[in-house]
Amino acid sequence: MTPPHAEFADIQGLLWSGYGGLTEACFVLLGVADARAARAWLGSVARSVTTVQQLREQRVDRALHVALTAEGMRALGAADSVIGGFSAEFIAGMAGDESRSRRLGDVSRSAPSLWRWGSAPVPHVLVMLYAKQGLDAWRLQIEADLGPGLAVLDRLATTDMGGAEPFGFTDGVSQPSIDWTGKREPGTTADLDYGNLLSAGEFLLGYRNEYGRYTDRPLLDPALPSAKELPAAEDDPTLRDLGRNGSYLVMRELAQDVREFWRFVTAQAGDAGSPVTLAQAMVGRQMSGDPLVPLSAQPIGGVGPRQPDVARNQFTYAGDADGLHCPFGAHVRRANPRTGDMPGGRQGAVSQLIRTLGFGHQDLSQDLVAASRFHRILRRGREFGAQLDWRAASRPEAPDPNAGLHFMCLNANISRQFEFIQNAWLMSARFDGLNGEADPLLGNREPMPAGHATDGFTLPQQNGMNRRIGGLRTFITVRGGAYFFLPGLRALRYFAAA
Repeated sequence: MTPPHAEFADIQGLLWSGYGGLTEACFVLLGVADARAARAWLGSVARSVTTVQQLREQRVDRALHVALTAEGMRALGAADSVIGGFSAEFIAGMAGDESRSRRLGDVSRSAPSLWRWGSAPVPHVLVMLYAKQGLDAWRLQIEADLGPGLAVLDRLATTDMGGAEPFGFTDGVSQPSIDWTGKREPGTTADLDYGNLLSAGEFLLGYRNEYGRYTDRPLLDPALPSAKELPAAEDDPTLRDLGRNGSYLVMRELAQDVREFWRFVTAQAGDAGSPVTLAQAMVGRQMSGDPLVPLSAQPIGGVGPRQPDVARNQFTYAGDADGLHCPFGAHVRRANPRTGDMPGGRQGAVSQLIRTLGFGHQDLSQDLVAASRFHRILRRGREFGAQLDWRAASRPEAPDPNAGLHFMCLNANISRQFEFIQNAWLMSARFDGLNGEADPLLGNREPMPAGHATDGFTLPQQNGMNRRIGGLRTFITVRGGAYFFLPGLRALRYFAAA
């Protein structure tokens, strides 16, 4: 067996698992009140952080993770020269400027000025707790140990919905596979078609990414205080790599209007069909999690159909060029178009040459969507609120479940991964040649600058007379969010000693 490429003992376990078996979870947002005392707590809690190595060697009944914002690093006493080595979007923050909010779609009801948390003040530290049972008692114990260094700003509770999200659809089905052993060779003919195995550097700093390069991160002189304990940089062993084995964690609190969603699809379906059929078309999957397009018998990215969730991902949209199975604007098709470097063809030197020269495309609209492998994210979200069956949700007397998703994802490049997906694919009213329709679930329905509407949804029909639905409501509202850095354990100890 090829020896592990990644340093599992230094990587927080969230990169390895979403802890589906640990059904209790809570996310605690902290603010630094006293830097010295906060650093002492951080150094102490680092010994309790769950690592990938632990998860590989044993089953755990609970897990703990710690992440920091740029403001948190500064509050702990990290030098501006060190923080400046992180990405510009991380330093600015999710709610850092109006232009970023527009790009992310955080306007109108989702504007940062209306958020419950994340805008003012920006949290400094995020503690993520997962447990099979007894979470509340454990959380109280951890909060009691904070001492004078940190104050609790908010607690984000979660609900176990049995693998479904509040609208009722099976969630967390599509996830990329990380190349932990370093055998991936980006830039080969294998990249012409969609694959699910991605370079570790797409999710971990300090490793080669899908471009075969290293993402920018803070590289420190080993003579600096505490820097010599950090790992050496692969691309420059004379420097110490503060980013290595860490990942950027995007967190957003998304309130889902379950009643409005099911009432809308019920009214639109009318006598023409089931509300579930229209809802599935908008989501892009069946409520069970199965895709709307036929499954392929061939493995995707070298991973065969051994498990249900893996089997559900043995497909691309190559056989659905007209969007008759899964509409072009469906949520999951936007979030991951499942395209290779050159969509629509086969592997091989001759085929690659033909496609490089621009021939052989049956549908030129396929070129409007970038290769998926450069824009994947590792999702780790958890639901909150009460669960409400879709039939009950569509009734006038249905109670408000106050439900939603604590969206979380891991990526090594916030701009190229999360922000690209959010802006170019989900919020774009012109995705894949469409016109006037943003994501049917996440769209904020605000008109484009020229006044063009974004509240439409197109259902392609076999006879070519597409069905156009207008007047989509705002089904999801952002209530909070922040960009965090999930450090490697040695980096966590570095911040504790800053």
